[in-house]
Amino acid sequence: MLLAALVAALHGAAVAFTLTGSLLALRWPRVLWLHVPVSLAILAVYLTGSDCPLTTWELAFRERAGETGYRGGFIGHYITEPLGFPIEATSTQVGIYVVVFLPNLVGYGLLAVRCLRPRVAGGRARPTARRAPPGPASRRSRRPPRATPASARGRRPDAPARRG
Repeated sequence: MLLAALVAALHGAAVAFTLTGSLLALRWPRVLWLHVPVSLAILAVYLTGSDCPLTTWELAFRERAGETGYRGGFIGHYITEPLGFPIEATSTQVGIYVVVFLPNLVGYGLLAVRCLRPRVAGGRARPTARRAPPGPASRRSRRPPRATPASARGRRPDAPARRG
């Protein structure tokens, strides 16, 4: 039963990530490398009406533990049915699509706006920094640091000053 619970937790995390991944990418853009394929895979399973592999594993582990399975898939069993919305109802299906697409539409929309607008600092557009090709002009000067007055006269900087 523990394995079934772990798979159900993983499944819940995948669903939550599908809902919020684009919003997380506003803070951590590299999340998109995981969010896009996970979301597309979940969308493909849902649109084709196929059985989700995670649901199949969870039900198999439940069966091995002597527990009864469930019908209607993960979302139906854990989310919509407990809330009183039958998974087969058209209104429930439309609601699922809205709940999934709305945060992703907002997240990807904000990411697109962020990428397309010029970077602004102090009310003016900031030029983008371009790196110079490697070579002598791009290296920092190798001059020694400026001498302090004490070291310029040949004394250690921490030595007491001589009078007279």
